[in-house]
Amino acid sequence: MLSTACTKVGLFVANVPASFGSAKVYEDVVFDEKHDLKLDIFIPDGLTDPAPVIVFYYGGRWTDGDKAQYHFVADSFVNEGYIVVIPDYRKYPNVKFPAFADDTAKALAWVYENAQVYNADQDNIFVAGHSSGAHLAALIATDPDYLKTYDLDRSIIRGFAGLSGPYAFEPEAEDLKDMFGPPDRYPLMRAPNFVDGQQPPMLLIHGLDDKTVVLENAEELRDAIDEKGGEVTLVTYKDIDHVETVGSFMWFWRYKSDIRDKVLDFFKEKKAEAANE
Repeated sequence: MLSTACTKVGLFVANVPASFGSAKVYEDVVFDEKHDLKLDIFIPDGLTDPAPVIVFYYGGRWTDGDKAQYHFVADSFVNEGYIVVIPDYRKYPNVKFPAFADDTAKALAWVYENAQVYNADQDNIFVAGHSSGAHLAALIATDPDYLKTYDLDRSIIRGFAGLSGPYAFEPEAEDLKDMFGPPDRYPLMRAPNFVDGQQPPMLLIHGLDDKTVVLENAEELRDAIDEKGGEVTLVTYKDIDHVETVGSFMWFWRYKSDIRDKVLDFFKEKKAEAANE
């Protein structure tokens, strides 16, 4: 489950044009001195008014990945007027669950607390993620305890967009059992278990050709939110696999689907609702 080998070459190529995007880039900003965790910040050129923020969490089976591989995602959003933040987080086998979820929450708290420094709009902070990154982002959006650690509420998240997330799986591979175990802790890793109707609006995207994370993960999260009266939309794509959901943000893959536009429209809708509150 959640192989990472298929992503590495493509992600490097995708970043070539992103290096020339019209953005001010702050790389390797430390958000956790104790664990030497850093994030990259991308700010649209010519920004005057506070801008909405997207915090993107990359995937990699909770074992791999690096923020530098995903600058193409930032490039895609910055050109639409968003500040984009891509944090790193600790990974297995150096740590086990919930350490990487704790890092996910800490990065978001840092963004909220430092918003004014980067001319970011605290009232319009969105989170997004792919694969295991979507799983972590969904956890901090559903389980209030993660952000409570920083005296923050889930309401600081204006909306969540999840791409191909394993929100409700149970470990079967031995390393995953070690990563998330013992078994009596498995319920703590399943986002649907924390749904209470108070979580932020969610857009869940899943490719029907995904052989890595089964669709039932998104369906279970959607059903839990529907049952509690929350706001959620699940959109599936024929002929799109696990990598291609995030690949749709690459310049050479955007023709394959409207996933990028779907996410942007969702964020724009939630941003407009904030303006009317």
